[in-house]
Amino acid sequence: MSNLCIVGLQWGDEGKGKIVDTLSAGFDVVARYQGGSNAGHTVVADGRKFVLHLIPSGILRANCLCVIGNGVVIDPVALLQEIEELRGHGIAVGENLAISDRAHVVFPYHKEMDRLQEESGGSGKIGTTQRGIGPCYTDKAARVGIRVGDLMDRATLERKLRVNVAQKNRLFEALYGRAPMSFDPMLAQYLEYAERMRPHVKDTVDLLTQAYAEGKRILFEGAQGVMLDIDVGTYPYISSSNAGAGGAASGTGLPPKAVGRVLGITKAYCTRVGQGPFPTELTDALGDQLRQRGGEYGATTGRPRRCGWFDAVALRYAAAVSGADEMVLTKLDVLTGIEKIGVGVGYRVGGRTLERFPAGVDMLEGCTPVCREFAGWTEDISACRSFGELPRTAREYVETLEKLVGVRIGSISVGNAREAMVRR
Repeated sequence: MSNLCIVGLQWGDEGKGKIVDTLSAGFDVVARYQGGSNAGHTVVADGRKFVLHLIPSGILRANCLCVIGNGVVIDPVALLQEIEELRGHGIAVGENLAISDRAHVVFPYHKEMDRLQEESGGSGKIGTTQRGIGPCYTDKAARVGIRVGDLMDRATLERKLRVNVAQKNRLFEALYGRAPMSFDPMLAQYLEYAERMRPHVKDTVDLLTQAYAEGKRILFEGAQGVMLDIDVGTYPYISSSNAGAGGAASGTGLPPKAVGRVLGITKAYCTRVGQGPFPTELTDALGDQLRQRGGEYGATTGRPRRCGWFDAVALRYAAAVSGADEMVLTKLDVLTGIEKIGVGVGYRVGGRTLERFPAGVDMLEGCTPVCREFAGWTEDISACRSFGELPRTAREYVETLEKLVGVRIGSISVGNAREAMVRR
């Protein structure tokens, strides 16, 4: 099987964009299968930094077809802006980008609902990016969503949008006392978006089915991370889609057997944004140091990420539910200069120690980590390209993580650039 699925094994922000960009040189198709413009994949190529939100990270490869699959929710404003920014940097965006006609569309009322729900959530708020992603997935599940294919037909769009705007206005007024949204300007705006998107809109299920039948190599790109998966993540502090490898098939329309091998991406430490339990979080100066050195600020929102030690309990769980065949360890260079590096190997709760990840968020919030300390290193590792070039203590750290998680680490990222990789 020549296909490969890239998944994040933490709470997102593991460096998937760089890995997809690096690997895409050997694939014919890169297919994004879930999430929305709340994702941010950062790629540094030829000294230039690109932040991609909806467009797959293979777009920087001239011969790669990039597909936004049916499992993605698309904000036309963000998508069209991203296309123009790429073109402004000299990146071709034309027939190499295909947008699923089955993908659902984010509208202004989704963003407004997201904002209102967060503002009224109090201590129970999730910490969303307020990009309308969750409410759009809610409409999808409620079978009232509007898909990209609907945008392409004025009569269909007008009929569905009129109903949705009327329903949302009643809801906004009754629950939040908010003034109604205007239908006509919204319709005109989205009809304009539709024309600009039209050249890229395809039946991507058929397109990918043909590519698979022809033996073309497909790289599946996930957004967020397994711990934010709506089914197996830290519910309710999660995303609204299946971020794990299980979402690759449903999010592209291909059969599960087409997904192939699974490559899990994890940082050498751990981060998360928004609310929710984070057992190995560091709230002291060391956590601030990791944030500053690792540039731990959201690529989409700029929000500071919460930082902590590598969590082997969570990683072992994430790797298992993803079926990870191998891992890539990113940002090992960020740990350079830290004298003692911690790793969470268990959780203490209610007088007992857990070595398996609990399903209930209430139990997880009551956990304190059981940590082991490892000796750090002071050498600059950014120029290392082979495992043997790494300092002994860095090699021992990597080998320990492998044993704790139970999955081989095949590559290690030691910098932002494409070439800053250690191969094993």
